[in-house]
Amino acid sequence: MQTPKYHTTDLSKHTFLITGGAGFIGSNLVAYLLENNAKKVRVLDNLATGFMKNLEAFQNNPSFEFLEGDIRDLETCKNAMEGMDYVSHQAALGSVPRSINDPLTSNEVNVTGFLNMLVAQKKSDTVKRMVYAASSSTYGDSKNLPKVEDTIGKPLSPYAVTKLVNELYADVFHKTYGTETIGLRYFNVFGPNQSPTGAYAAVIPLFMQALKDKKSPTINGDGEQTRDFTFVQNAVQANVRAFFAKEEAVNEVFNVAYGERISLNTLWENLKSISGIDITATYGPPRKGDVRDSLANIDKARKLLEYNPLFSVKQGLQLTWEQF
Repeated sequence: MQTPKYHTTDLSKHTFLITGGAGFIGSNLVAYLLENNAKKVRVLDNLATGFMKNLEAFQNNPSFEFLEGDIRDLETCKNAMEGMDYVSHQAALGSVPRSINDPLTSNEVNVTGFLNMLVAQKKSDTVKRMVYAASSSTYGDSKNLPKVEDTIGKPLSPYAVTKLVNELYADVFHKTYGTETIGLRYFNVFGPNQSPTGAYAAVIPLFMQALKDKKSPTINGDGEQTRDFTFVQNAVQANVRAFFAKEEAVNEVFNVAYGERISLNTLWENLKSISGIDITATYGPPRKGDVRDSLANIDKARKLLEYNPLFSVKQGLQLTWEQF
C-alpha cells in the first residue's frame, strides 16, 4: 500500500520517541516515520501487548532504535526521551474488559505510567511536544451523538477513568509547567498489526480470524450497537499532524475517527462480502462497560490539526483483510 504524505515538514531533521511502538498503532506510526526518512525513531516497549514481529522490517535501519522498558519506571521514561524532539505516547493497557477484571494494573500503566511520561517530558531539555493516545471511552454515559470534545459523560469502566485522568493530568501540566501536549481520542481503530489473539482482542481482528478459521464468531448483545470504526492510517495521520500542529492545538484533545458509524451486524456482513466466506454469527450477552452507540464529530481536528481521514471503513477493511 502506498501511504499518502501527512506532513510538510522535513522529517530528516527530527527525532521521535514512540512508546508502545511494538504495538498496533505504534508500529504503524514507526513505519510511516521511517519510510519518510525521520532522523531517528526510538521505540520504548515492554512487549506486554506489543510484538517484536511488528518491528522486524526496521531492525537494520540505522535510524531505528528499540528500548525494552516499562513506562511504570520514571528513569526509563527519562532515558527514552534523551535527545528526542517529539513523543507519541501510545503505550497503555487497552480494553474495557481487561480493566474490569484487573483495575489495578490498568491504573498503574495508564495513570502512573502516563504521569511518569509527563514528569520526564517536564525534565527533558529536548522534547518539544508529546502527542498521547486518549480514548473515545471518555465520553462514557453521554447519550449525545455525534460526540463533541467538550461534552462528556461519566466513565463506564476503569479503563475510561484512566483515559480521562490522562487528559486532566495533561491539562494541569500544561497550565503549571508549560509542557506541550495534544490528546487524540481514538474511536475503534483497526488495521494491520492488530492482534486477533488473547482474551482482550478487538472485534475486527476477531471477526477476521473467525472467517480465516471458518468458525462462527460471537457478537456481544444484539449486534445493533454502532461504532465509528477508524482505519489505522487515519490515526497515523492524526499523530503526524499533531506533532507539527500550530500553537492553538496545544493542550487540546481531538476526536480521531472517520465520522461515520456502522453496527456490528453490518460490519460482519461487510467482512463476509470482502472475504467471500459465508458464516452465520452467534450472539452472546452484552459486555459490561460497553458504550451502546459511538459516532465522532471531527470538525475540531479538521480545523486545528488539518486532519482529513483518507480511508473509509470499507477501504480499511479491504486493506486489512488482504494483509490478514
